[in-house]
Amino acid sequence: MRRFFKRLGLILLVLVLALAAVGVWKRTEIARLVAVNSLFDADRIVGNFSAMNTMFLTRTMDGGTYLPLPDGAPEALPEGAEGWLEARRVTAIVVLSGGAVVHEDYRLGTARDDRRISWSMAKSALSLLLGTLVDDGTIPDLDAPVTQYAPALRGSAYDGATIRNVLQMASGVAFNEDYMDFWSDINRMGRVLALGGSMDGFAEGQSARRGAPGAEWQYVSIDTHVLGMVIRGATGRTIPDLMAERLFRPLGLHADPYYVTDGRGVAFVLGGLNMTTRDYARLGQLVAQGGVWQGRQLVSTAWIDESTAASAPGGVGYGYQWWVPDDAQGEVMARGIYGQFIWIDRPHDVVIAVNAADPDFEDDAVVEENTAMFRAIARQVSHQPQE
Repeated sequence: MRRFFKRLGLILLVLVLALAAVGVWKRTEIARLVAVNSLFDADRIVGNFSAMNTMFLTRTMDGGTYLPLPDGAPEALPEGAEGWLEARRVTAIVVLSGGAVVHEDYRLGTARDDRRISWSMAKSALSLLLGTLVDDGTIPDLDAPVTQYAPALRGSAYDGATIRNVLQMASGVAFNEDYMDFWSDINRMGRVLALGGSMDGFAEGQSARRGAPGAEWQYVSIDTHVLGMVIRGATGRTIPDLMAERLFRPLGLHADPYYVTDGRGVAFVLGGLNMTTRDYARLGQLVAQGGVWQGRQLVSTAWIDESTAASAPGGVGYGYQWWVPDDAQGEVMARGIYGQFIWIDRPHDVVIAVNAADPDFEDDAVVEENTAMFRAIARQVSHQPQE
């Protein structure tokens, strides 16, 4: 009996040591999972959004030789803007008119050099990269199936969807995008990311369909990851390397940007781009200028025009990973959760980049209020009469 208890004690000791070893081995993954679960907490959200590289795996990109944005004559914001900035918990706003900075403000303890999380504004940046590959013939046909470049998706819910379908968020894949539902697809995806799992594997594991590809629009964030798989398959290169080479270095960013990555080093292209607010404005100005920067055509004007036009099925105000207001007057925007925006008014050459920590970002009244304020700011800085 004594020998039995001695042996049992040894077994328990081994189990305790094994569990302790697992705890040490998985300490980083557990810390990231905790970070995901507290990412949007009211007392942490502002700091978290400027410090994603302290919580997740990341990949920094070369932002090139810094090309300062010119300073224009300072412009005040329109009446009511201060109340809007406070209510929407804006952390940073940069306004460009004619490519020059005419208004800039950093709030809630943030600073100009902070590299802030883009959330879904990253989707619009990826659209610009895809445009360069369409322009040079690397991806010549948007109506090619995604499985042509990402064969691992064969047999998944993406089998039969085209590149254009995923660009327009019309893949037909069923996906729950409710951030407030712990068990939603989008939150399950976040936990895969935090625990160092594979985003490719998550996309390949999608099996549910809500309809035929191209039949209707439904916002499905994992569609953008599939777009990234297509780009990687067509080029044999990583998204960070391509973004740095084709966009970021030529743009001469304020600071080197970075992507959040999964455990395989694959960029979280649907929402993991981190840049300064000035550099988000710079991306917007590239679009406002028809893809030209410093006399160089980085993205064709044809792609800018096509990708920012409302083309998604069902008359939805959505293009190729860009949002188009229902009553657009030459305006388009990149938009991310909790109030991240790049608002582009091409006819008046005004760009407004905003980062925020707004918990009411999904409220319909807030969406309308934001659009009205962006238009009021554009009128103010381009010296149009206020309505």
